[in-house]
Amino acid sequence: MGLELYLDLLSQPCRAVYIFAKKNGIPFELHTVELLKGQHLSDAFAQVNPLKKVPALKDGNFTLTESVAILLYLTRKYKVPDHWYPQDLQACARVDEYLAWQHTTLRRNCLRALWHKTMFPVFLGESVSPEMLAATLAELDVTLKILEDKFLQNKAYLSGSHISLADLVAITELMHPVGAGCQVFEGRPKLAAWRQRVEAAVGEDLFQEAHKVILKAKDFPPADPTIKQKLMPGVLAMIR
Repeated sequence: MGLELYLDLLSQPCRAVYIFAKKNGIPFELHTVELLKGQHLSDAFAQVNPLKKVPALKDGNFTLTESVAILLYLTRKYKVPDHWYPQDLQACARVDEYLAWQHTTLRRNCLRALWHKTMFPVFLGESVSPEMLAATLAELDVTLKILEDKFLQNKAYLSGSHISLADLVAITELMHPVGAGCQVFEGRPKLAAWRQRVEAAVGEDLFQEAHKVILKAKDFPPADPTIKQKLMPGVLAMIR
């Protein structure tokens, strides 16, 4: 049995894994796990990942969860260009630095922006107060400034002159609030130029393919009440 990836491209970490594998010609069998239908909560998927989260990887009898771990596994197993995760000690450390920072900062705030602005009112039929939405977007603004000032600075990419895993993880996160209608690149010329470089490095067709689901978030149909009840505890835990 070859490499198997369990993904839903609604998920930003899944998009990073999908783009990386496709861009680098890594062959895999795709198993789509539809989050908005609660398929990740099924007993069948729990046999793959007891944590009931995507992405997940199976490579023969070996199973791996957590997106950063999966990305690093793929860089080490397959002959991918060095720029993704450099051999140079300090260049590699810069990638590690970003990957360590983003979990509780950019990821959290991009998730909250998507759910508070779009998914709660559109998909779950739950209102979000203007005060809560304003606070969420203000937190996102603070995080975007850190992304620009601390990590991007005046470089072409987050870790230097070439695209790396850091850029791929960052751009897939930022497309969450974009899907909710947030103009995260407006008024941020450095960040906007970086986004264009990342998209060009990945390939426009692949980039659009990976993000077509999230870019239609405002058009999602309302959740079935049974699905809503099943999803709500996990959603609230995810965005708190």
